[in-house]
Amino acid sequence: MSKSALLVMDVQNAIVGNIDKAEEYIARIKEAVEAAHHFKIPVIFIVVGFRKGYPEINPNNKMFKAISERFSENSMEQTSSGSQPVIKPQENDLVIAKKRISAFAGSDLEMILNAQGINELILCGISTSGVVLSTLRYAADKDYKITVLADGCADHDDEVNRVLLEKVFPRQAEVMTINEWQKLIKDK
Repeated sequence: MSKSALLVMDVQNAIVGNIDKAEEYIARIKEAVEAAHHFKIPVIFIVVGFRKGYPEINPNNKMFKAISERFSENSMEQTSSGSQPVIKPQENDLVIAKKRISAFAGSDLEMILNAQGINELILCGISTSGVVLSTLRYAADKDYKITVLADGCADHDDEVNRVLLEKVFPRQAEVMTINEWQKLIKDK
């Protein structure tokens, strides 16, 4: 029997403002979170969060070096408001801080999934070419069943977003809208 979890990735205060139509996007993510809660599917918020002064960021890591330079001194620190989920987690929701692009890298996500017997992941987040792609690839290699919520993904590049959702992700995951997913879980 399959046990699912909804992973809401990098939908946090310091990141969400960088996407187009952020309010519409957040409304869609709230729909997915509410559906998961209604159908007793665990919700796990994955956030990027570093220690004070960003000691985890290696200067050779081009992407994270840029993040440490772009954001103010404390906006991506674990204790700052920038690293907090935009949607307030409910009591039983988990918030997991990661240190790299994938939700699995630099976090205890895999341990928690294994401990809870979760073998199916529903993915959404910012950005499609970052956390969603990296998490999907790792999860596929670990034999998780994967669903990607297409309208729950956002990226700075619309064409990259489209190619990933239409051509790349379907090779390793089911890709559907939040509405299609809600109908699917309702009918189970």
